Amino acid sequence: MAMMRLRREDPRVVGSFRLHRRLGAGGMGVVYLGSDRRGQRVALKVIRPDLAEDQEFRSRFAREVSAARRIRGGCTARLVAADLEAERPWFATQYVPGPSLHDKVAEDGPLLAADVAAIGAALSEGLVAVHEAGVVHRDLKPSNILLSPKGPRIIDFGIAWATGASTLTHVGTAVGSPGFLAPEQVRGAAVTPATDVFALGATLAYAAMADSPFGHGSSEVMLYRVVHEEPQLHGVPDALAPLVRACLAKDPEERPSTLQLSMRLKEIAAREAQGLPDGRPPAPRPQRADERPTGRLTERYTERTPQDRTPPRPQASRPSSPRHPSRPGGRTPSKPGVRTGSGVRTGANGRMPANPRLLRQRIFVFVVVTLIVLLGIAAAQGLQG
Repeated sequence: MAMMRLRREDPRVVGSFRLHRRLGAGGMGVVYLGSDRRGQRVALKVIRPDLAEDQEFRSRFAREVSAARRIRGGCTARLVAADLEAERPWFATQYVPGPSLHDKVAEDGPLLAADVAAIGAALSEGLVAVHEAGVVHRDLKPSNILLSPKGPRIIDFGIAWATGASTLTHVGTAVGSPGFLAPEQVRGAAVTPATDVFALGATLAYAAMADSPFGHGSSEVMLYRVVHEEPQLHGVPDALAPLVRACLAKDPEERPSTLQLSMRLKEIAAREAQGLPDGRPPAPRPQRADERPTGRLTERYTERTPQDRTPPRPQASRPSSPRHPSRPGGRTPSKPGVRTGSGVRTGANGRMPANPRLLRQRIFVFVVVTLIVLLGIAAAQGLQG
């Protein structure tokens, strides 16, 4: 958080706290960095002199501080001390190191969906504690959210309902920042916890887009858009857009509760974080058995049928020769000299022998022909003699 030197007109001691630096100034007064005798650091706000003279403001301020004392939760800056009867009333809260959400986005740009959801989940959980204490923040916005090393913290809760408490504008007695005010605040209607839900939705949209969902313009233009126009959420991630839009509903009854928001945003934050671990793409989904690629790897997973399996090699002690791999049709070549499935014997060389009947016929013809030739030769010799 940016700090500035104390000015000549700034006090050096307030109550039991010594002031060291200026942290900022707003519609209600100036905020200082202070510390007590034990070294505990606080953010101490001193009310403006003109508001200190307003008795109505003092009464409202006293009620709000009393309610703030009841807030218990890790997402708020705990109230440490206050003096409502001082010439210039003041209160001190736990000092939260870290930039505001507004400054973080202004410097680094829009946040990732997982970060927006995580911040929103913590803030909505903090608002549950605030609302259970009977307090409505009324001015939740990026500059009132500090990003500490231990998580986001809400500051300036429950003290914005006062004349002159806003640096921008107010309608009736409703005070706050245009673009983050709920429609019922603009109309001057009663505020409820749903009012903070609207502001939280606008804050999350700002964190995701680095811009207000209602654009820019004068206070009057901004307030008109809040009441009559729909928010522009084109830059909000798809995972968050429906929930943010529900928070920005014009009717308070249509907005989700802070408890519902906390649970839903935790789910979104977890899913978004798991979907992109360390910026790497998500792991591919497992393939089904019928989607496995062909090749050698398939043989490791595809179970073979019995006739397709290669039989084990026989032991060396067996006299028979090893069987060959199976052939189409499932038939296995026979051993030499054995009868095959067709009933025909094969020789040792694998050739089919001659038909015995045909062999006898051929021998008979050979003998007959030989005899005829011999008789012919004998007859010729007799004629010559």
